[in-house]
Amino acid sequence: MDPIRKIFDNHEAFPMSIAYKNTKSSLSELPDHFHDWYEIVYVYRGTGTFFIDHTFYEMKQGDLFLIPGNTIHRATPDKESPVTSTAIYFSPSMIQAPQFGDDFSYLHSFEQAATSRNYKLETRLPQSQQVDHFLESIQYEFKHPSLGHRQAIILQLLQLLLYIQRNIEADADSNSLTVDTQVGPNWMREIILYIDQHFCADIGLQTLSKQASVTPAHFSRVFKQLIGMNISTYLITKRIIRAKQLLQESDASVSIIAGMCGFESLPHFHAMFKRVLGITPAAARKTFRSF
Repeated sequence: MDPIRKIFDNHEAFPMSIAYKNTKSSLSELPDHFHDWYEIVYVYRGTGTFFIDHTFYEMKQGDLFLIPGNTIHRATPDKESPVTSTAIYFSPSMIQAPQFGDDFSYLHSFEQAATSRNYKLETRLPQSQQVDHFLESIQYEFKHPSLGHRQAIILQLLQLLLYIQRNIEADADSNSLTVDTQVGPNWMREIILYIDQHFCADIGLQTLSKQASVTPAHFSRVFKQLIGMNISTYLITKRIIRAKQLLQESDASVSIIAGMCGFESLPHFHAMFKRVLGITPAAARKTFRSF
């Protein structure tokens, strides 16, 4: 099974989309996937589970999830009470704050989520009503385009991001949240944390099943059920995402980065990189530098 990289419609002039008040089912949801765009998910009702990065989160009314680009995630709605949610996807290139002598960033909440490895915020009633208002306004502009509707959408998105940072994230900082759910057996939650810390090392099904003290067959079955892809695909995807980050942030050669990310040969790294991202490592680095 190939890693799933979600590709959005190519609207270079306006790289943003919204899926408004969709009721999810387990059949319509993608398995573990990732994409370059940032994602905001707000839950209106229903329950489910959200796997993001390396943690399982409960999904319930009022929950807000902030998912930076290139972060592996998968939503699993409850069969009896499926989640109804709105998702906004946007390229971070759209979000530019003028500099007025401070370090403000509209993407601060996403950066904080990535730093703390906690991608869930909980809203209270006044906050949820305000979030709902912003999302409804964005949807209206998408559905009833008129002069300046794209500018109006951006303004609403910026207001939403500012509101999240000022009001919802601030509350989360003062109230510790229990983000890990009891999804799956303890050994699986522990092994996912282990993978997160060692995915560039020489690990595979045999090593991980031994680490978890279960048989390889049982490990594979439970992992695929919870994550949606097999262990080898999951490891390759995490390694390629890390390699992409290193290509963007460092001057190390492609061969050195391949070794750092756990690939034994440069041809295999090239093949997997293009398979996952649709582009060669050299072309990816050239694209980063052109920006």
